[in-house]
Amino acid sequence: MNSFIGGDFLLTTEAARRLYHEHAEGMPIFDYHCHLNPAEIYENKQFSDIGEAWLAGDHYKWRVMRANAVPEEYVTGSASFHDKFNRFAEVMPGLIGNPIYHWSHLELKRFFGIDELLNEKTADMVWETANSKLQSPEGAARALIQESNVRALCTTDDPVDDLHYHRMLAKEEGFDTRVLPTFRPEKALSIVDPNYPAYLQKLGAASGVYICTIDDVRQALAQRMDYFAGAGCRLSDHSFSSPDFTVWDEGAAEEAVRKALAGEPLLDCEVAAYQSVMMDFLGEQYCDHGWAMQLHMGAVRNLNHKLYRTFGADAGGDSIGDTVSADSIGALLGRLADRDKLPKTILYTLNAADNDKLAAMAGCFQDAAAAGKIQFGSAWWFNDHYDGMTAQLKSLASIGVLSRFVGMLTDSRSFLSYPRHEYFRRILCEVIGGWIDKGMAPADFDGIGRIVEDICFNNVWNYIGLE
Repeated sequence: MNSFIGGDFLLTTEAARRLYHEHAEGMPIFDYHCHLNPAEIYENKQFSDIGEAWLAGDHYKWRVMRANAVPEEYVTGSASFHDKFNRFAEVMPGLIGNPIYHWSHLELKRFFGIDELLNEKTADMVWETANSKLQSPEGAARALIQESNVRALCTTDDPVDDLHYHRMLAKEEGFDTRVLPTFRPEKALSIVDPNYPAYLQKLGAASGVYICTIDDVRQALAQRMDYFAGAGCRLSDHSFSSPDFTVWDEGAAEEAVRKALAGEPLLDCEVAAYQSVMMDFLGEQYCDHGWAMQLHMGAVRNLNHKLYRTFGADAGGDSIGDTVSADSIGALLGRLADRDKLPKTILYTLNAADNDKLAAMAGCFQDAAAAGKIQFGSAWWFNDHYDGMTAQLKSLASIGVLSRFVGMLTDSRSFLSYPRHEYFRRILCEVIGGWIDKGMAPADFDGIGRIVEDICFNNVWNYIGLE
């Protein structure tokens, strides 16, 4: 049976089809937040097969396989990638409504020219067809990136990283995609993590700072920010569940560091104080560097303790958490704005109940420093499906300024994820085209087409400050 993905997939009005085919479809990609491995890009990784490319590190797929009672041996275990792929193919027909169903078939069609539905009957054909490309020069990591028309991408990197591969890639000739690091000091802020003291030793070694106080942590991170800036960094990234940035107590923050290094338990107020003080410091530094600050909020991590003990983080045990406090995020942004040190900021939520809240909050802190300075970011993780993207776009349009939106990102570890940008673009054109079709927006295809092009690429390119 042929795939359902035709040229007008998801585009139900003539206006949507015009916007997509005449304006969105040909725009390049700036994947400004992903989790690709820069070493694999530099070394031009060649995948053994579609099983490795799809299943080696994709917790989205792992979750749906477990939900179908696939034994862990075929999910993350010792089974061959061929056997894992076959088990995934068996599961695929039952994934109707899940974005993996759309993403997977888009990837098969765009990268491998496969226009058949993936299932138990077609698995052998898909395996052989996909592998014939993946095992050729056209299936290597760099070729997949360039085939997708990716102008630039930003990986996600720890402050202790030496950025060796980013620096080597910057010297490469013949590979035109810019690969930039993103500063993510997650471990330096995770003060309740038992590994925090050991991490500070690594941070101290990387920065040349002996760390025993909160000022030492600041100094070490500042040194690493300068190092990242020298490698082309333009963004930072942070992930929080439901932080409380209303707590401001520098003494409690200092005590938190002392206790953590001594292995003593911390009070909740000390944790909150530490994160508030540190984020205030980091935000000011980002402003001075001209970086954008990304705040991913609302995830609750590692709910399945057994899964976490067995496989570690990012194994499929995370979930949507509680909503984020407007007072908390407002306190952080407000303190920075008071000192004219608020950087460009992108606010993401994993809990869609926060959509209108963050869209409204972004409007409170806009200023003339940059168009769309404070962004309500793209539908993220458990929301990057048809309904989630549609809801995020409509919330932003209703409460903020959609035309300044910095658009889509993959947030992915896979070199085959770039059709997610196509998915977003089709949904974007379907939403705006629907407004035109209903008479809610003018049939100005030149003017509105330019808005679509800006959201697809131009806005984020200018926002991040690339030339």
